Amino acid sequence: MQEDCGLFGIYGHPKAAELTYLGLYALQHRGQESAGIVSSDGVNAFIHRGMGLVNKVFNEEALHSLVGHLAIGHNRYSTTGTSIIANTQPLLVNFFGEGIAISHNGNLINAAELREKLELGGSIFQTSMDTEVIVHLLTKFTKSLGKRKALLKALKKVKGAYSLLILTNDEIIGARDPHGFRPLVIGKLNKSFIFASETCAFDLIGAKYIREVKPGEMVVINKEGIKSFSLTPSKAITQCIFEHIYFARPDSLVFGESVHRVREKLGRRLSYEHPCKADIVIPVPDSGVSAALGYARKSKIPFAIGLTRNHYIGRTFIQPLQFIRDMEVKIKLNPIKDVLKGKRVVLVDDSIVRGTTSKKIIRLLREGGASEVHFRISSPPIKFPCFFGIDTPVQRELIASSHTVEEIKEELEADSLGYLSLEGLLSCVKNKEKYCTACFNGKYSLKVHPQTKYIFETKKHFREL
Repeated sequence: MQEDCGLFGIYGHPKAAELTYLGLYALQHRGQESAGIVSSDGVNAFIHRGMGLVNKVFNEEALHSLVGHLAIGHNRYSTTGTSIIANTQPLLVNFFGEGIAISHNGNLINAAELREKLELGGSIFQTSMDTEVIVHLLTKFTKSLGKRKALLKALKKVKGAYSLLILTNDEIIGARDPHGFRPLVIGKLNKSFIFASETCAFDLIGAKYIREVKPGEMVVINKEGIKSFSLTPSKAITQCIFEHIYFARPDSLVFGESVHRVREKLGRRLSYEHPCKADIVIPVPDSGVSAALGYARKSKIPFAIGLTRNHYIGRTFIQPLQFIRDMEVKIKLNPIKDVLKGKRVVLVDDSIVRGTTSKKIIRLLREGGASEVHFRISSPPIKFPCFFGIDTPVQRELIASSHTVEEIKEELEADSLGYLSLEGLLSCVKNKEKYCTACFNGKYSLKVHPQTKYIFETKKHFREL
């Protein structure tokens, strides 16, 4: 599975673009398709965007062209809209002589409906992104209401998951949907205020974490300082539990908790629920490491590194020929035979989606000499797709939607298989009632329109083609 985006913004620093570049570098794990930065000097906006990783999109010349004391940036993995240069963010428009840029992390479930109404009213769209709907709503209401009230009204009309950064000539606005699906935090570097998807971006530049943007809150930063506004009356908070399971970096604070510590708790609980007689515990690198440490410590089975990962192969690895596609797992992972030979192995991973990669990894371990492979998963079975900013396959492609745990074990050729229970998962986080678990139990906090489901499935089909 893939997260869709990483956001970073800074106000009040002479090297705003350079710091935004570093922030995006720290958030590269949240999106590898494209990257972009928009800056402003208080009068004019400047933009540079491109396809690929941050260090490929930006060079010294590009960063020098992004002048100004405020900037926002974006790493993208598309969950709506195709992967083309037109769909890179931040999205920049000129409106009544002012540049307005927007970066979005999430997914709007009523975007198609709103877009149709806007187009019938004369709006012309330049991209296939749901984010552009917010821009058109904002410009539609600005003339009569003013910029700030127009944004409040626009955000009340959209439904779904959004953490947003909006840049105007001389301010940055951060906003988070009332359910709080996706993370957004505030930091400070000397006198400069910063927004980011995760706190790991603050660590890189030496900034101090202040707090989260609250669900349903809009935070405005300008020369007058920082002000908070309420978007809508408070609703049930349903933060994405997969931020803790997989997406966020382990060195980040997300939803007020250490990601590493939560994952270690997941591993400990997994050991309690599914103990095993084995010689070593090994993780699927890198996302399974923290949970495997927890499993090993609780079970008192030695932790070991039994798979080595090629760190020069990213999540967007392209397989040009069929025989190379068949070897994708071997290109990314290789067993350490001296560690595995003759050992009963507990293999810990964060999740199983389709099951095809897991099956190949288990075979790798057996080829590396493991005598037994007991598979342990630090989350419950994924049975339902996500419509709130995670790129999951359609339901029929999720192996747990149509197979029992025993059937999955047989399909993966594991000696045993154990998933963490939903109860066990929620026992490892604070405020367990404030998390979305729809991918496990199908209980969506927002009703998803059939048209949205159709678009979701159609997009997946064309991506696979």
